[in-house]
Amino acid sequence: MVPAILCLPLYLAAAPAIAAQGAPQPGTSHVEMLFIVQIVLLILVGRLFGEAMERLGQPAVVGQLLAGLILGPSLFGWLWPQAHALIFPAIAEQKSMINAVSQLGILLLLLLTGMETDLNLARKVGSKSIAITVAGVAVPFACGFMLGQFLPIAMLPHPEHRLVASLFLGTALSISSIKIVAMVIREMHFTRRNLGQIIIASAIMEDTAGWIIIAVILGIATAGGIAFASLAKTIIGVALFLGVSFTIGRVLVFRLIRWVNDTFKSEYAVVSAIVVVMGLMAVITDLLGVHTVLGAFVAGVLVGQSPILTEQIEQQVRGLIVALFAPVFFGLSGLSADLTILKDPTLAALTFGLVMLASVGKFVGAFAGARISGLSSREGLAVGCGMNARGATEVIVATIGLSMGALTQNLFTMIVTMAILTTMAMPPMLRWALARLPVEKEEEQRLAKEDLDSKGFVSQFERLLVSVDGSSNGAFATHIAGFVAGQRGMPLTVLELKKNTDQSAVDFERVVKTAARNASESAETEKGEDKPRKVDITLLETETPQDAVSDEARKGYDLMFVGLDPMHDSKGAFSNHLSGAITGFDGPLALVMAGTLSNAAERPGYNMLVPVNGTEASRRGFELALAMAASEHSTITALYVADRATPTTRSTHSAQKAVLADVIALGQRYGHTIRTAVRPEGAPDAAILEEAAKLKADLIVVGASRRVGETLYFGKTVSALLEHWKGAMLVVGA
Repeated sequence: MVPAILCLPLYLAAAPAIAAQGAPQPGTSHVEMLFIVQIVLLILVGRLFGEAMERLGQPAVVGQLLAGLILGPSLFGWLWPQAHALIFPAIAEQKSMINAVSQLGILLLLLLTGMETDLNLARKVGSKSIAITVAGVAVPFACGFMLGQFLPIAMLPHPEHRLVASLFLGTALSISSIKIVAMVIREMHFTRRNLGQIIIASAIMEDTAGWIIIAVILGIATAGGIAFASLAKTIIGVALFLGVSFTIGRVLVFRLIRWVNDTFKSEYAVVSAIVVVMGLMAVITDLLGVHTVLGAFVAGVLVGQSPILTEQIEQQVRGLIVALFAPVFFGLSGLSADLTILKDPTLAALTFGLVMLASVGKFVGAFAGARISGLSSREGLAVGCGMNARGATEVIVATIGLSMGALTQNLFTMIVTMAILTTMAMPPMLRWALARLPVEKEEEQRLAKEDLDSKGFVSQFERLLVSVDGSSNGAFATHIAGFVAGQRGMPLTVLELKKNTDQSAVDFERVVKTAARNASESAETEKGEDKPRKVDITLLETETPQDAVSDEARKGYDLMFVGLDPMHDSKGAFSNHLSGAITGFDGPLALVMAGTLSNAAERPGYNMLVPVNGTEASRRGFELALAMAASEHSTITALYVADRATPTTRSTHSAQKAVLADVIALGQRYGHTIRTAVRPEGAPDAAILEEAAKLKADLIVVGASRRVGETLYFGKTVSALLEHWKGAMLVVGA
């Protein structure tokens, strides 16, 4: 890319001489070089202007559109037409190369939009968002449709198809850009505020409804008008596609992503699988007679709901799209617009009218929907301001309309201008409106709870691994893992070590399903949220645990439960058998020992003692204790112990209060009343053992940091507990 950038000035300087040679011929190296120059220019200028816009508090997409306008006939072509014609020649073969990248960019942008679509959020805020969506789409759609009906004939590509142009105008005016809305909401720290969630959910529903509307309109456009048989076929096809996608398709996409992630060893295999899914679903929608954008969008939604779509994989997909395809597509959209048409007073007046109609129509519709749903006038004002950004969505709609011949070049330019102006106006307006809204007491309490979740250990889990044998330790570890996975429907892999011993066989699948079902029934779900999905279980067997764990670890797990026999010796040192079984797994461990606790894997709950001392490790142990405890059957006592024997001072007393206040608040978040005890003096292991005996605890959960060394070691306290405690114990370590 750098050499190409350095060559640009020379290329422009030689423009007259090159132009004199005539147009580039297809198949020559000049055509390929020109294609590279176009890509480099669009990426470079788009990146620079996108960066400038973000520094001014505007979305990067505005900068990319402006970059296209600057490179196009609106400025560059107006100031230096000869050089512009050289770099962006009006030759079909040359334009088809860059257009192919742009068309792929449309699909990938819709894929990313779908991945960012949180349907759970839309369901959570429910009726309020539905009212805002219906009114916020209907009013501006009607305005755009009526404008299309009264446009001069000269503005229409095919006067006999005025209906199609009117439908495209109505759609372009009615849909908000979820990306722009979410950006401002996130920047204002309103993502978890009630109104912020309502605005985002409304934008999600508008986007989703918008692409369905576009699919239907494209069916009408293909038929050349409203043919009821063709329209019915399109609507039924779209309905069947959506129904199958969100039922069978949801499961298939999850299993495909998991299979690729677990089977392929080559780099970015999951990204390839995601692109293939997008392509297949785009082809299906095209075969149904609707545009490929609907398939790409739905594919993104399904991919985004996959429980093992890690942040790393999502960033890989996002990086490809944001760095290459977005600036090329939006830059090319700007290139296709020609603002010099606004020199015509009639076109300038029509453009001004379009912008005003779009803004007023969207504001009135969203405000009315907000008031109908029961929101206050101030909240309705914020909703009306927030839903006015058109951004990428309208540009994509306009590009599709232009490519299909449903819009003229002038209409396309007017819509792009409207998209840029409304997008630039929305952020400051929404910031102003949101700053006027105070936080209610109930909302403040919910935000505090969610703040605890965001800092959590267990709340970040997406996938669990269990390494066990047929011992009581193995059954206990599988039970705990199944219960934790069942609360959020996480996929779980059980790796069973087969041994030539007299160990009784354990039905690990039954253990997991029973525990997961109990967890799902007791899981706390917020209003509007679904119960956790069923846990997807993978059962594997091995006689060489070290190799098997190493192979599994590369697939991406957040925590590994281990339950083997023996786990440690009589002196409290972990066994070589255990050390070998965890080799190759670098993530956090949960080492499970049933001890003398009978039927540990079948108990409905436990009397747990959890030592805490303010360290991150001890907090992780406490979180896992909360996750495995059903509130109606388990009790948890948080015991404050010092790291070492030190006299109590005012500062240590303050630390005790802070640590216990933190665990009490965390317990309340998950519906537990936490008992507390303090033993700040003396050896920590002795204090823990004495308190456990006093409480008649049947399970000690200890969070500890792994020490550096060849053998598995979590410090003196853990070793002493392993040596002297005979009951059940869970060591959580990283």
